[in-house]
Amino acid sequence: MTETHLVQGDNLDLLRTLPDAMFQVVYLDPPFNTGRRQERQSLTTVRAEGGSRTGFGGARYDTVKGALYGYDDAFEDYWEFLEPRLIEAHRVLADSGTLYLHLDYREAHYAKVALDALFGRDSFLNEIIWAYDYGARATKRWPTKHDTILVYVKNPATYFYDSIEVDREPYMAPGLVTPEKVARGKLPTDVWWHTIVSPTGKEKTGYATQKPLGILRRIIAASSRPGDWVLDPFAGSGTTGEAAATLNRNVVLFDQSDDAIAVMEERLGVSRSASLPEWVHPTAS
Repeated sequence: MTETHLVQGDNLDLLRTLPDAMFQVVYLDPPFNTGRRQERQSLTTVRAEGGSRTGFGGARYDTVKGALYGYDDAFEDYWEFLEPRLIEAHRVLADSGTLYLHLDYREAHYAKVALDALFGRDSFLNEIIWAYDYGARATKRWPTKHDTILVYVKNPATYFYDSIEVDREPYMAPGLVTPEKVARGKLPTDVWWHTIVSPTGKEKTGYATQKPLGILRRIIAASSRPGDWVLDPFAGSGTTGEAAATLNRNVVLFDQSDDAIAVMEERLGVSRSASLPEWVHPTAS
């Protein structure tokens, strides 16, 4: 039986209460420092007589707007905010563990320098590019359609990585490989072509900047084993929690936002706590 702990509060304060080397995976998806407010609103389509939309067979539907979730994504000194959280994330990472820092182009290059200093350059494992194709189109530059996920291991000699458990993906040129390989699919590279969360899909919670379940499943499956502990200090909509639960991992989720906590309570079926339980180091795998 795995555990899911959802704790509301300032993640830096909460991180400082955690024991050393507890977590096999630490995934951080901090605000991207875009300088603007991020907002998303959930939409639900319901069948209604005289509705505003026509569906299959002439059925009528209305679109119902749900809660509006948002936050201000602007900091006077972004790195004064993020750096102490990275230091704590490094401390709580297990010797065989892996840290994933999810950013966009505005801060990724600065983060690489900071993480090289914190972990050591030998601990840098990958720069993952998550590429997608959705949203507004730029007309005066190449459209920006990717995020960067920097991957660092605590100990380059002992870190855990299991490519066998990772979901495979279709070949982009299936005619160049055997039918057996086409049926099996290929292992992902460091460029992940994966759609964003569909605005009308079942996975959508309405929370701003929600990440796809497939991205977090891939991260957790590759870098942890069943029963290991996973930490997400910027838990947001709870995608890490759902991925961890479906893969039989224990997970700790932090967020300060009432909106985020409410979304996760409904999505994960757990209740928030204002403090952490009495922690015991998990048995080493």
